[in-house]
Amino acid sequence: MTHRLTSIEARQIFLDFFAKHDHKIVASSSLVPGNDPSLLFTNAGMVQFKDVFLGLDQRPYKRATTSQKCMRISGKHNDLENVGPSPRHHTFFEMLGNFSFGDYFKQDAIRYAFDLLTKEYEVEPENLYYTVYQDDDNAFDVWTKEIGISPDRVYRMGPKTNFWQMAETGPCGPTSEIHYDWGKNACTCHDPKCSVELDNGCERWLEIWNLVFMQFNRTKADPKHTGKFDQPLPAPGVDTGMGLERILAVLQGAPVNYDTDLFADIMDATQEILRHSDDFRQTHTVAYRVIADHTRAATFLIADGVNPGTTGREYITRMLIRRAWRFAHSMGVEDPFLSKVAEAVIDKMSDVYSELRQFEKAIHYQISAEEDRFIRTLDRSLLLLEEMIQNLREQSRTELSGTDAFFLYETHGLPMEITRDLLKEEDLSVNEAEFQSRLQEHKDKASTETHTQSDFTVYQEVLGALKDTNLGYNPYDYDKLSLNTNVVAIIKAGKRVAQAKSGDTVEIVLQDTPFYVESGGQVSDTGLITGSGWQARISDMSKPVGGVIVHHGEVVTGKMTEGDTATASVDSSRRWDIMRNHTATHLLHASLRRALGEHVRQKGSLVAPDRLRFDFTHNQALDTNEIERITWEINLQILANRSVQVVSKPLAEAKREGAMALFGEKYGETVRTVSVPEMGDELFSYELCGGTHVRTTAEIGLCLIVAEESSGSGVRRIVAVTGQAAQDLARERLALLNDIAQQLGAEPDDIAGKISLLQEDLKDMRARLEKSEQDSARAGVDALVGSAKDINGIKIIVAHVTANDPDLLANLADWCRDRIASGVVVLGSKIDNKARFVVKATPDLVARGLHAGKLVGSLAKLVGGGGGGRPDFATAGGSDPSNLDTALGEVERLVAESLR
Repeated sequence: MTHRLTSIEARQIFLDFFAKHDHKIVASSSLVPGNDPSLLFTNAGMVQFKDVFLGLDQRPYKRATTSQKCMRISGKHNDLENVGPSPRHHTFFEMLGNFSFGDYFKQDAIRYAFDLLTKEYEVEPENLYYTVYQDDDNAFDVWTKEIGISPDRVYRMGPKTNFWQMAETGPCGPTSEIHYDWGKNACTCHDPKCSVELDNGCERWLEIWNLVFMQFNRTKADPKHTGKFDQPLPAPGVDTGMGLERILAVLQGAPVNYDTDLFADIMDATQEILRHSDDFRQTHTVAYRVIADHTRAATFLIADGVNPGTTGREYITRMLIRRAWRFAHSMGVEDPFLSKVAEAVIDKMSDVYSELRQFEKAIHYQISAEEDRFIRTLDRSLLLLEEMIQNLREQSRTELSGTDAFFLYETHGLPMEITRDLLKEEDLSVNEAEFQSRLQEHKDKASTETHTQSDFTVYQEVLGALKDTNLGYNPYDYDKLSLNTNVVAIIKAGKRVAQAKSGDTVEIVLQDTPFYVESGGQVSDTGLITGSGWQARISDMSKPVGGVIVHHGEVVTGKMTEGDTATASVDSSRRWDIMRNHTATHLLHASLRRALGEHVRQKGSLVAPDRLRFDFTHNQALDTNEIERITWEINLQILANRSVQVVSKPLAEAKREGAMALFGEKYGETVRTVSVPEMGDELFSYELCGGTHVRTTAEIGLCLIVAEESSGSGVRRIVAVTGQAAQDLARERLALLNDIAQQLGAEPDDIAGKISLLQEDLKDMRARLEKSEQDSARAGVDALVGSAKDINGIKIIVAHVTANDPDLLANLADWCRDRIASGVVVLGSKIDNKARFVVKATPDLVARGLHAGKLVGSLAKLVGGGGGGRPDFATAGGSDPSNLDTALGEVERLVAESLR
């Protein structure tokens, strides 16, 4: 090369090279794998082609190339601890890849890789070394005989290094890796025989490209890799991956990935924002690397709809932002700044990934909000961790319990990964297994499927039959609620059968269908399939593999036979209710963005016949005025009778036009767009959507919001009704209003004033009752002080008292402490069917080692709870008030043990 390639140039050269060799350039899929619950994030280039390799999906091309956004931060790919100290580990990265779906194989894949590296990138051939699977003579011969590589530069390696498999069974095959030699001076293993073959992690050798040859289908688990169960695939495939960060390090002569332009620009921006000197930055290299890596990852995650939260993918985004801030805090940073670093990421990469600029405001909003939340809790959580570390030192222990780590995470928002980092700096560790156990206890139980689904093999057989008979399967006909079709297959008890009779539970595959399959939040259609002398009632739908749509139901009359002609009819009344709710969901989404801001992103939805439910990103509850404004705007669009326009177009075109994509959904090359125009060329709503919709907004009738609530950290939920359900609700609410007015003896317009007067009366009554309770409690102080025990000049007041609320309990403790010169007051009470404790100590006891927070924490454990507080004042509670007296009986011993 005449000049050092930039990251933009290196990426484009790769894609152009394979496009020149008849590969389709396919855009990167989202970091959230579409419709693939087996993966937390997209972690390789082949993920979006997974169903193609499994034979469950087809594409209009047999060769593809991508630059895929990837995240490796969980499971076996969790490299988090290495990010920063390591020169080449990252959370987010780009994977360059080329793929063959039953087209070319080893010979061409190897030739393409070698030519791209040595001719296009001009990498010196003498710096490249290669590995192949130990039994793969074919790949070895291609490298040595066809490419001309000396055999002593091609190493035969075992299955751990050079055999790939998706799972214990399924597609698998040998691999060939290409390694770059940084030279003898870069050796870190200090082995005189240092080579790629040792596979010992020496940083002299950089794996830059892995060529996977999907050659077999493993029918049974084979942990010893005997090959006994490896059956040849009918159409072998090629799946390759080359990390852009790694090849760029080679092309820019930078053994440390962070020195390439992918990171250097972000780190320069960080230095400018924080006003650090070059020497200071050099001293804090690890912190700078973590900030750059984590902010880059969080920026891409938020752009793909993964906002900071407490569980699943959202927890990862939160953890990355908080971990980046913790490293910044270690350099003395006090004020929020990561959103400014995110701007540098956007500037650097938005020309390639336009979603970064599209969701720029949301990225700034979410990162800033998460920083603020963490800053508010950081000092408290670090103080508690310091106390825990001190306790470990005093007890000569080196491992923090998972229970304590979970307390920091759950109560104070300190991610376990940060706890682990901080402990590691103190040469301590954390019991991660116990932490995960505690975490699992708090997770919701996994939801179960609403229908039983047969083994995938039977669906693959049906798919094969469809292809063999060239039936031209048509999944949906949106314009019809009924159509004539043919019965392609009948599945009963997981087996394909020729016939089914009345009373049988069946799965039916039709040549084409008007039934909608649950997707994008919209529930499946129900209805009837009717043949000559038989009828089946359909209660659910599914799409177990690409190209096969299954109708789940029961034969209610007669006997049906495979091959029968039939009429498939959707429940039209139910479908209309669903369509009203679905189009209203689009109007709601657009109205929310207008009212609250562009940070609003859909996080899930339910479109059912009786209601719609919409989850969206927002950090605070909507007030009455906001809900009224949104409701008004939706119904304004309904009254305007806007047309609902459905158009299919290329995905890239729809994205350029600003169409909103559904979070976590998988899209093909051509997408279905649904838009609602407002004025002229302006669109009120524009989304990618495969669901069913009304023809004009007036067909919705009316939309009313019935609930607005939290659905998780940073996520709100709106429930609404439309059509007949909205009319029924309006009628019920008017009837209720009239009934209340009658009971209050007022006109409907005067209800609010009447209720205000009643509330004032109630407030006055409560105040008088509270004063009476306070007076009664004060009267008992003398008795409590009189019951105090004097132990070595220290008065200890311990009592089980009656109190109606925690504030009264705390006041009672205050009054007691004010009556003693030196001592501690520990009171317990049963409030709202739970145990409650309060501890207050005089300053002299605190100076002698008494800590109210630790004392109350010990008591709380005895009643199934937890708590803490200051050395002089602390409260706690527990779910088991039956042990309250037992716990109070431990106070004298605990106080004696704590005093010096």
